[in-house]
Amino acid sequence: MRVKKVLLKDGSAVPSIGQGTWKLGEDPDSEKTEMAALREGIEHGLTLIDTAEMYGEGRSETLVGKAIREYDRDSLFLVSKVLPYNAGRNHIFDSCEASLRRLNTDYLDLYLLHWPGNVPLSETVDCMEELVSRGLIRRWGVSNFDCEDMKHLSSYDTEGHCATDQVLYHVASRGVEYDLLPMMRSIKMPMMAYCPLAQAGSLRDGLFSDPVLRRIAEEHEATVAQILLAFDTRDNDIIAIPRSGNPKHAVENASAVEIQLSNHDIELIDREFPAPTSREPLDIV
Repeated sequence: MRVKKVLLKDGSAVPSIGQGTWKLGEDPDSEKTEMAALREGIEHGLTLIDTAEMYGEGRSETLVGKAIREYDRDSLFLVSKVLPYNAGRNHIFDSCEASLRRLNTDYLDLYLLHWPGNVPLSETVDCMEELVSRGLIRRWGVSNFDCEDMKHLSSYDTEGHCATDQVLYHVASRGVEYDLLPMMRSIKMPMMAYCPLAQAGSLRDGLFSDPVLRRIAEEHEATVAQILLAFDTRDNDIIAIPRSGNPKHAVENASAVEIQLSNHDIELIDREFPAPTSREPLDIV
C-alpha cells in the first residue's frame, strides 16, 4: 500500500496520514498492543509518528522509541513537541535532548512548539534554528497557532523556516478553513491535523453514528473513520495524524488513502457539517 505524500516547504515528502500518540504509553498493560499498532502502521506506510514531551510525561515518547527500534531510522519521520514553558534558551536544549533519549534517536525530523506561551517567540525561533544547526532537529514548526499567532511568528521567522502548524481539524471542527488554512496555503505551508477522528470527547460518537457519513462510508465500502480521514486529506496539503492503539485500526487508517471522495460526497458533508462563514476561535484540546 502506497500512502500519498504531502510536500513540505523544503521539498521533503511525508505521508498524508501519520500516527498520533496522545494517551499512548500511559497504561503498562497496553504497551504490547500499542507497540504492535505503531509497527503495523509503519508496515502499511504510516511512517510519520507524532508525539510530545507532554504526552504521559514522556511515556508516549518512550513507547515510540521501543516500537521503532527494529526500523531504519531514515525511513521514519519523527515529530515531537516542546512545552511552551520549556521553549526558551534556559530549557529547550535539555527538553529536546530528553525527547531524543526517550525516542532512542539522534535527531527529530520535526520539532514543534506545542502552543503559544510566555517565552518570547523571537527567543524560541532562535533556539529552534540553533537546534537545526546542531543537528538535533531537521526542521521546526508550531502547534495550536491561529492566524494572529502565525502573523506574529512571521515577523521573527524571516527566512520562512516554519514547516507547519499542527491544529485540531475534522469535519465537525472546520473553523481553520475560513482564514488559517487559506493563509497557510498562500505560503505553501502544509497543515497537520490532530484529532482527525474527533478523539477528544463525546463528539466522536455523534460523528460515527451520523447518517450522512455512514451512507458515504457504505458507498465506498469503508468505515466512517476512513471517510473522516479521506475528508481531512482530500487535498494534498494536509497531514492527518489519527491516534490508534489497535493494530487493526492502524491498518484501517492507512487504507483510507485509497478513498477518493467525490464532489457529491463533499457536497453532502458540507450540508451536514457546514464550512465556516466567519472567523471562529481555534479549537484546542
